[in-house]
Amino acid sequence: MFWRLSHRHRGSQHEDFALAYLKQHGLKLVQRNYAWKGGEIDLIMLDKTTLVFIEVRYRKNTTYGTAAETLTSSKQRKLINTAKHFLLTQAKHNPPCRFDLLAITGQMPDQQTEWVKNIIQLTY
Repeated sequence: MFWRLSHRHRGSQHEDFALAYLKQHGLKLVQRNYAWKGGEIDLIMLDKTTLVFIEVRYRKNTTYGTAAETLTSSKQRKLINTAKHFLLTQAKHNPPCRFDLLAITGQMPDQQTEWVKNIIQLTY
């Protein structure tokens, strides 16, 4: 019998892939799926001494845009606010931070992965 994976389960599979991909590139997991009332961050990892807040985006195809193009300004604001909450409640010190995007397009084995560092530029 054919059945479809739930949206949450498919998202978890893409996050699993993203986590393995980033670990291969030397990052270390701090926390996965950090959530509070203001939003959620898929992966929080360390890149040497930099704390990296990572959004994982997936698109089966590019008919309606790329995975990277789905990171709206509203989603960016939620990521920033959630990162601030994490830093206030979880961080023992104020490490350097950045926001990265891991965009996955297509299906295995032909999927394409794009890692965009510093996707959100904060201005003070």
